Amino acid sequence: MTEPLRIAIVGHTNAGKTSLLRTLTRQVDFGEVSDRPGTTRHAEAIDLRLDGSAAVRFIDTPGLEDSVALLEYLGTLEAESRPERVRAFLRGPEARESFEQEAKVLRALIEQADAAMVVIDTREPVLPKYRAEIEILTWCAKPIMPVLNFVRYLNTRRDDWHQMLLESNLHARVEFDVVAPFIGSERQLYGDLATLLPARRQQLQQIVEALALEARDRRLAACRVVASGLIDVAAMRRALPAEEFADELKQQRFVRAFQDDVRRHARRAVDDLLAVFAFRPDDAELAEIPQLAGRWEDDLFNPELLKEAGKRLGMGAMIGAGLGAVADVALAGLSLGAASALGATIGGAVSGGWKPLWRKLDNRLSGVQELTVEAPVLLLLTDHLLALARALEQRGHAALDKLRVSASGAGADDGLHRLVDALDAARGHPEWERAGGKGAADSDRQALEAALARQLAERFERVPA
Repeated sequence: MTEPLRIAIVGHTNAGKTSLLRTLTRQVDFGEVSDRPGTTRHAEAIDLRLDGSAAVRFIDTPGLEDSVALLEYLGTLEAESRPERVRAFLRGPEARESFEQEAKVLRALIEQADAAMVVIDTREPVLPKYRAEIEILTWCAKPIMPVLNFVRYLNTRRDDWHQMLLESNLHARVEFDVVAPFIGSERQLYGDLATLLPARRQQLQQIVEALALEARDRRLAACRVVASGLIDVAAMRRALPAEEFADELKQQRFVRAFQDDVRRHARRAVDDLLAVFAFRPDDAELAEIPQLAGRWEDDLFNPELLKEAGKRLGMGAMIGAGLGAVADVALAGLSLGAASALGATIGGAVSGGWKPLWRKLDNRLSGVQELTVEAPVLLLLTDHLLALARALEQRGHAALDKLRVSASGAGADDGLHRLVDALDAARGHPEWERAGGKGAADSDRQALEAALARQLAERFERVPA
């Protein structure tokens, strides 16, 4: 088995070293991330595992704190070469006293690592202490890859840092924002590292290829999550007996309970998406729609948003006007009444046998009312979940604030109406709704889920206008 590549993560205190490792390894709980300086006090190893094996062993190190004084001290030591001066320092008393933190960094680099990634906060001015840090690191005679962090900020001094690195004879570098990394920057990081480690080029190329496969698999898994959640909601069907339908309060409870079930399916899809991208359940939330009150799950039933979604679907403003709707019952995005859903479900009922169709006819004759979800709700839910999946793909695992995703109604991907049309197949199969682990094993449901996931994958990269 090939030994893992050993990379020391070094740099000034609070530059984002632990944050980089969280993002590269997708381990959101690794180490401690804080705005306080000097959070990491000891060297700690963490592996990037690909196909079950450790491909890269990272060594997270403390921040360099007094590089100017250390560089001056190293210059006083007698040795044949600069690396020998570093080793002499590590053997001496200063490594255990005045420069204890710096000694931990240099020992990890010179004794344990094949190369180093030096993390740079590009928002900082290029001060003498940073120049001293770079010079000390080069004395270890190990390949150095500068990683420019926070390059998306308005106050970044990226150009100044580029010039400083050139003056330090460090020509290979990579820009990598640990909170919101650019798509493909992770693979570029390893690809560029191969120029510094030619003997490990093949191993690094294998890492790049494995990461590309993992990224593709995550995207496909996310599309399956969205597709599965949409099928759950499209298949929802709740019946209310005639005597309860005549009671206005029971009608209202009936509708509210149905909406709550829709929200639960939506929340389950959000949690599953977070898990696909290795985030915790509370790490993200879809933001409130501008100018509208309430959480995004409530906005699935907002009449104004549904009206816009209905227009995109060619339905005009006829939302929530199904047969059987009664005054004072909020039916935005829902259809109430067996007759209103009968025509739309005949095809699905026949394909699944005559029993579902017979049940519909029996319900209609006995006065039983059924509640289902209209297409605009499915379109809004698709917009929301797809926006979240896109945002999570570009989300680093070091962010301290909760991800807020804005989902737009009118400006979203109008090609999704074909996907919503495909969900009609689920309307005649209420047994496809997952509840208590049931429903997901149906082969026809799985086939629809796979087809919808393929459609979503085709549209994943298309950003709404």
